[in-house]
Amino acid sequence: MAFYGAAKRVCVFISRNRSYSSSSSENVNLIKQLRERTSAPIKDVKAALVDSNWDIDAAQKELRKRGKVLASKKSSRIASEGLLALAQTPAKVALIELNCETDFVARNDIFRHLALCLAKQALSLDSSSSAFHVGPQSLDDTTLNLEHPKISGETTVQNAITEVAAMMGENVRLRRGYVLPTSSNGFISTYLHTSPQPGLGRIAGILSLEVDDGKTQVEALQRVGSELAMHVVAAKPLFLTKELVPSDALENEREILKSQAESSGKSQMAVEKMVEGRLRKYFEDVVFMDQKFIMNDTMNVKAVLDNLSKEVGSSVRVVNFLRMEVGEGIAGQETDDASETVAQVA
Repeated sequence: MAFYGAAKRVCVFISRNRSYSSSSSENVNLIKQLRERTSAPIKDVKAALVDSNWDIDAAQKELRKRGKVLASKKSSRIASEGLLALAQTPAKVALIELNCETDFVARNDIFRHLALCLAKQALSLDSSSSAFHVGPQSLDDTTLNLEHPKISGETTVQNAITEVAAMMGENVRLRRGYVLPTSSNGFISTYLHTSPQPGLGRIAGILSLEVDDGKTQVEALQRVGSELAMHVVAAKPLFLTKELVPSDALENEREILKSQAESSGKSQMAVEKMVEGRLRKYFEDVVFMDQKFIMNDTMNVKAVLDNLSKEVGSSVRVVNFLRMEVGEGIAGQETDDASETVAQVA
């Protein structure tokens, strides 16, 4: 009888242990499922499940509520990482910058999906005959269609950004964007540097070319256009031509160069020659048409366009260009609008 009683207690213990083991395994499985659904941190997933008595649907709703509250609290934090996303049709191209706090989030496929969707949304805005800036307020209330396994359906741009910020646990914000139309007899070339996948990158160069004969050699135009878009990224031009350099910027540069030259102790005539020589170098540094071509530094960009015009048998011109880089202009505090880039849209 004593043996029988002991055996009975052992059986009860084993039964309870199996029950506990089964329950623990189910809980781990629920944590895994909810983690896959939401991409939320594991500690937050477990806390939401515990608070919801392990009801996965209720826990998912709770995570969304918590995430939106946290996203609101984090909206003032500096977000200088992220990606540029580009969308294009034969008629125009759109480029947006979506920021986050860390490179880790920028590599997340949900973040990347949102960035591409925002670029397509910017592309759908009413067309203009000239390049125009797209601020967050231009898109906030427009409807976005997300098609990611973990975040899908129609929602406003503002809600989509808040949702992704909640999932990522970081401040996520649409900082700025541009839409550039194609001219009637031209096309747009683009180049994305440090591109993890098509349509995404950290630095973008966009170039709009126009040709007198719209039916001329398209292949040659596309080839040189792509090279010039790459040049924009590498050489960082600020102005299209000398004539477009603002007079105050030119005067300021002249004063700096004059002060430097006068410190040499040379005659006034020599100082003036030094200033003019250094101004030519300044133009070569910041003016697109005067810059040395990165693919062949024996010629400048103007010479490249002259050679292209001869090759295709028609005059080829640059209408405008744009260079944009993730996080530029953010130094210790966030800045809005396109003040950092507007000087680079010629």
